[in-house]
Amino acid sequence: MIYLAAQVVPGITLRGKPLWPALLAGLVLALVNAVVRPVLKLITLPLTLLTLGLFLFVLNAFCLWLTSAVVPGFDIHGFRAAFLGALLISVVSWALTVFVNDSGRLGRL
Repeated sequence: MIYLAAQVVPGITLRGKPLWPALLAGLVLALVNAVVRPVLKLITLPLTLLTLGLFLFVLNAFCLWLTSAVVPGFDIHGFRAAFLGALLISVVSWALTVFVNDSGRLGRL
């Protein structure tokens, strides 16, 4: 999904051999979403409630930017690129979970 975001969203780049930074960024993003994101969600809960949940998109963009700060070869230039990349990754991830059932096979529509 990160490779797709780098191809579609201007401002997200993968340097070198693009497969390895994309795989490493996916691993780091999974760790950030598992460890850092729950803490940030708790801290920003009042702001999230005030914006009716829309601040979670900003939180996703921040987690993607944090991933780019840790992974060499994966760069995000600006908030707009981080926001659009996080939105694209979220939509693709949501679509995959809708169409793939718990046993790992494609579900029927």
